[in-house]
Amino acid sequence: MVSIHFSFYFISIPFTFSFNLPTMAAHRPSYRRRKSDTFLQKVKALAPDSGQLLGFIILFILASVLIILTGLAATAVILGFIFFMPLILVSSPVWFPIGAVLFVSIVGFLSSCSFGAVAVAVLLWPYRYANGTQPVESGTLDQRGKRIIDEKYNHAKQYGVKMIA
Repeated sequence: MVSIHFSFYFISIPFTFSFNLPTMAAHRPSYRRRKSDTFLQKVKALAPDSGQLLGFIILFILASVLIILTGLAATAVILGFIFFMPLILVSSPVWFPIGAVLFVSIVGFLSSCSFGAVAVAVLLWPYRYANGTQPVESGTLDQRGKRIIDEKYNHAKQYGVKMIA
């Protein structure tokens, strides 16, 4: 027997229902040993089917390829650091100022764009409010929401009265 308690605003409606499920013993495979089973029959019974075997082979091949590619990429990165480290060290006095200037300019540009978008949105709201222009169907959306809530409330109220009576 299952009992569910449903509440909607100030109305609460209890639901109780029962159902019979087949027992787990009906679905459980039998693991009884038969004396006539040979070792090969037991192995064949536990062996994967061809679909599972094919899936395992594909998984093994793809994992091997990805491991090889990961090793190649790591080797390339390490060799790149080894070969280009003298160039990076010699030109490092130039890289830091360039990086700092690029970072500050990009952050400044993104900040000014963001502040401009916020300023436009903030100034647009009183303009629309003063002119009386509302977004399309904004009033009808509020009316639809109130109507849906009222319908659900009345439906739950009628159901509760029917359950009590």
